[in-house]
Amino acid sequence: MTNPLFYAKILLFGEYGIIEDSQGLTLPYSFYKGTLKFSETQSDFEKESNRHLKKYADFLATLDLPEAFRMDIHAFVADIDNGLFFDSNIPQGYGVGSSGALVAAVFEKYSYIRRNPEEISKDELKELKKVFGKLESFFHGTSSGIDPLICYMNLPILIENKENVDKVSIQMAQQGKGAVFLIDSGSVGETGPMIQIFFEKMKTEGFRKTLKEEFIRYNNACIDAFLRKDINPFFRNLKKLSVWAYEHFRPMIPESIYNIWKNGIDTNAYYLKLCGSGGGGYILGFTKDYARAEKMLEGFHKEVIYRF
Repeated sequence: MTNPLFYAKILLFGEYGIIEDSQGLTLPYSFYKGTLKFSETQSDFEKESNRHLKKYADFLATLDLPEAFRMDIHAFVADIDNGLFFDSNIPQGYGVGSSGALVAAVFEKYSYIRRNPEEISKDELKELKKVFGKLESFFHGTSSGIDPLICYMNLPILIENKENVDKVSIQMAQQGKGAVFLIDSGSVGETGPMIQIFFEKMKTEGFRKTLKEEFIRYNNACIDAFLRKDINPFFRNLKKLSVWAYEHFRPMIPESIYNIWKNGIDTNAYYLKLCGSGGGGYILGFTKDYARAEKMLEGFHKEVIYRF
């Protein structure tokens, strides 16, 4: 029997803000995916992944999880000994949830209680998020649990605040003049150092004030307008968000992206924002006219994730 696929995730809104209780909005992204498999060829990739799972199993054995979320670690270890690995094309360090998909896959396969994501209540989502935070802390030191939750649910999730999350409905259009798209910065980002920079900035009262009074306000307004499909207020707040990030998140913007970020703001042809913690990996783009934006961003690898 083949194991289910777990898709990558895109944090459309909420990067850094969710640390300070802003809202967030995330989507599953099926272009990238991963699944647990047994190795037949014993390639270097498979061996490395298998070794990685062994270390992860050792870590899981040290956790004390609530009764309802316990996992069969013995079965996990036995499968690892039989060549289990995580077959994934999700790029690491690109802000699209490579560790989240792995955590979701392991939890789904080895959790004693099987769940149907469609039937999970809001209260259970809250508990799952906490558990996933513990399970993913192996990879990042600390984790909100959001990434594995998205990958596990495979549904758009609205992050209401630090505590509460809820399922939302977003209809994906196949065509339309406007688009949300990814730009490959050409370099890998590391979450840890970027988070460190953020917390250093948070020690400054001026930065804390502008984050709470401006960034979070624009971020939440974007989410609200996006869910209501209210295009004009959406792009109005998106521009403010992009300008704010250009001024205050400069260290998180990959060098290759500086000029095109500013050009988007100056021409109003598109607006860019971080996808996850930044520093490299993907950058998110939003435009009312993708054909025009695509021409202006020639030379950069782009992937459309949503049309409107």
